[in-house]
Order: sequence, then C-alpha cells, then structure tokens
Amino acid sequence: MHHPSFHAASTPDKPAYVIAETGETLTFAQLDRRSNQGAQLFLSLGLKPGDHVAFLLENGLPFVEIAWAAQRAGLIYTAISRYLKADEIAYIVADCGARVFVTSPACMAETHRLADGPLLFVVGGRASGYRDWSAEVARQPETPVANEFAGRDMLYSSGTTGRPKGVETSLTPIPLGQLNPLLKHLAVDMCGVNKDSVYLSPAPLYHAAPLRFTMTAAAMGATVVVMLHFDAEAYLAAVQKYRCTQSQLVPTMFVRLLKLPKETRETYDISTLKGAIHAAAPCPVEVKQQMIDWWGPVLVEYYAGTEGNGATVIGSKDWLTHRGSVGRAIVGKLRIVDEQTGESQPPGKDGVVYFEGGPAFVYKNDPAKTKSAFLSENCSTLGDIGHLDAEGFLYLTDRKANMIISGGVNIYPQETEDVLIGHPAVLDVAVFGVPNPDLGEEVKAIVQLREPQRASPALAEELIAFTRARLSALKSPRSVEFERELPRTPTGKLMKRKLKERYWPPGAAI
Repeated sequence: MHHPSFHAASTPDKPAYVIAETGETLTFAQLDRRSNQGAQLFLSLGLKPGDHVAFLLENGLPFVEIAWAAQRAGLIYTAISRYLKADEIAYIVADCGARVFVTSPACMAETHRLADGPLLFVVGGRASGYRDWSAEVARQPETPVANEFAGRDMLYSSGTTGRPKGVETSLTPIPLGQLNPLLKHLAVDMCGVNKDSVYLSPAPLYHAAPLRFTMTAAAMGATVVVMLHFDAEAYLAAVQKYRCTQSQLVPTMFVRLLKLPKETRETYDISTLKGAIHAAAPCPVEVKQQMIDWWGPVLVEYYAGTEGNGATVIGSKDWLTHRGSVGRAIVGKLRIVDEQTGESQPPGKDGVVYFEGGPAFVYKNDPAKTKSAFLSENCSTLGDIGHLDAEGFLYLTDRKANMIISGGVNIYPQETEDVLIGHPAVLDVAVFGVPNPDLGEEVKAIVQLREPQRASPALAEELIAFTRARLSALKSPRSVEFERELPRTPTGKLMKRKLKERYWPPGAAI
C-alpha cells in the first residue's frame, strides 16, 4: 500500500522529509503521528470529509504535516502562494469556502483581511486573533480518525492573466493507499521512484506539481528532500550531499543551471540522478538538448494542467527523435481544432489543443470560464496552441493568450523567446506584442541579462540581429529593453501581463 502511514509501521525511523539547507528531518513515524493529530484536530473543529481548508505557508516541515493531516481527514485542501497580496489571499480563501486557515509568522503579513472568515491558526509562533496550531494539535490523540479516506487538493491557477481560478473535481471516497494514476505513471513508472529513492524538490510546495509529486514520493516510501528556495548551485550541492535519485524542475531552473560556469557545474557529482521530471512551461529545444548532454537521458517531460483533463508524456529517448515534442497522450485523446471553424486539424497544422474523453473538471464559481474551456461535454482545453505529427506526438506553439497579430499574421512569442535565451548574455526573456499604428501590434522583447551592467543600445541591436539571423524579420523584436529581473512566479511562470500593461492603454484587452 502506498501511504506514509504504512511506511511508519515498517520503517518508522526512516526520514520521510528533510529540509535541504538545514538537515531538519521528519521521520515516517513522526509524520504519521503529527498528521493523525492534525486530522483529529480538523474533525474536532466540526469539519467533516469533503469540507475545505486552506493554508499559506513557506516550504518547511509544518507544510507537509498539515497537507497530510488534511489528506487523511478526507478534506479538500487549498495551498496558497505566499507571494500573493491581501486581497488575492482573501479572494481565494472565500472562493474555496475554507472553514479553517493556517499560516505562519513568515507569511501572515498579508492575511489581515481574513478576520471575518474561517477559523484562523498560526503554526510556529503566536499572533493576536490566531489560535496556536501546534499547541492544539499536541492535545489531540495520535491515532487515525475513524473511517479514513483520502482527501485531495483543490489548487488555483497562477493568475498570470487575471484572477486565479480553483479547479474542482469530484471527491470520490478512495482508500488512503491508492495513487493518482498519472502521478504514478510519471514518478514511478517513468522516473523509477520507489522506497529506496531520494527525491529532491526545489520548488515552492504550494504549486500543483511540487505538492503532488512530493506527496507521491513520500507515499511510495521515498525520502523527500525539500529546498527552502531554489538556487542553481545549491541545487547541485543538494543532489551530491543527499545522493538524490529523482527530482522535478521547471525550464527556468534548467536555464539557470546551464548558465553556471562550466567549472562550477563540474564540481558536483550528480551521477545519482536517475529521473528528472519537468513541465509547467515550454522548454527551449537547445536548453533541453544541453541538459540531456549534461545529465544523460534522464529527463521526463509531461504536458498537463491543474485541471487534470488530459496529459502527454515523453522520455528522453523519444524526445531525441522528436525534438521539441511534449509527447503522446496518456490521459485523454488529443484533438487539434481550428479556432474559427471548430474543425479538427491534420498533422502539422496548428490549432487549439484539446483533450477528449479525459476527466471532467469545473472552475469553481466561474461557469463562464468553465464553458469557454469546453468544445463539447467531454472535450476541453488548457488554452494552448500546437500541432501533432504523423505519429501523434504533440508540439506546443504557445499559449493562445500570448499570440501577437501583426499585419494580420499570427506570431507566437515562444519561438522568439527560445532563440533569445540561447544568446550567451541572456538569462531570461519575455516577448510580447505592443501597439503599432500600422500593423496593430509589433514584437517587443524584455531581457534580463546575466550581467546587468552590460545593458546598452548596442547590445539591444546585437540581440535583434541575433534573432533576425535565425528567424524572419516579422518574428524578431523591433525593440529590446532590459530589466534587472523579470516577473516570474516562484514556480517559473512568466507574468507577461505585468510587462504588457506598461505599453497598452488602460482597459485594453491584453
């Protein structure tokens, strides 16, 4: 059976979670006791299976203890980004209907608008208006709650193009030891996670993939090493120190790893890595090729969303013969649809990517957004553009919302970004459309340099020429500006809206 409680019985003293930077450890026996006590507390507060709770916490052991407590109490739990502001946090807590909210002293500065909402708890400290989670948990029995069954997460979209939306699926009672089939396929079947694994998680745990993969690894009996914050060299040091065997990253982490000096990269022994899962954003072809050249054929890429309506997957071996693909469908059937006609597109022709026959979902409290995601009752999209090849491998072109229309021609910024990131001076880049009186829109690039002091009009012209040597003039930026840091979420998603707002009139549809 696959759940920490089963491993607590067989390997009680084995580390279930370790904090990479400090070595702080939570054994399976400790996790079992504390998650039982947390589940008991939830139910003693009057919650019942299917009720909602929310927590806003930094990476750390309390985060996983509370997540597992909610899971084994049969609750629906929402982890909230610690980088949101007060109104965004209050919106999510109200929207998900949380009856209990748990935070920490490090995260509570933006929680002042929750006073009239759920029961408020603080873990790891004390604060006026908040109950002491640790003290109340300590008074609860360490035995499992009656009639245990597995709860689930209900997570929110990143909100990079508007208000975040909660993704709601059915809560069908299942035993604690049953794994999500997609997570099992990716982590266990494709990457080899098992009870002997050491799984390294470098990303914020509130995000869907890090939360779900770390919980899956612990359910398999693996030791999960959690980084408090991602740093490229610290990541390599953690792989070497803990002899990590599997990990999950996002493409911006690959870029930062590759931009380390060669002598720094070669300092660390990463030969223990047997599987590296990645998704969340498109990975430039040359970046992925360099990672495979460095790490070997251990990369496993998937395409899916918090919505869970479908998924594709591709291992390194298949990717090397289908460069740029995100794989073939393993959940749902892929359909590429012309946005104007609604007709299915042949291989090689771009259209909106739909999954047919996958699991159903709704955006909580937003029937209009739910309706816009569905072509028919069992055919839904995440809003991406792409095409299939003759073998059924999917190639993503870009997000539909990111498309630039210049002189009536559709331009997808991802292609231009993939070229610019290959320039040795570039650490990060955002490409988007800005107003042009003749063409409607023109292509603009905002660049974060490895050495910010190199920013100059001459370097901007060099980057434009670099792009034009590899792409058509229409796809190349007409102008380049420099920023010290681009606005990305801690999970790697680029918040282009924050950049585009500078160039468009107030109220423009961007």
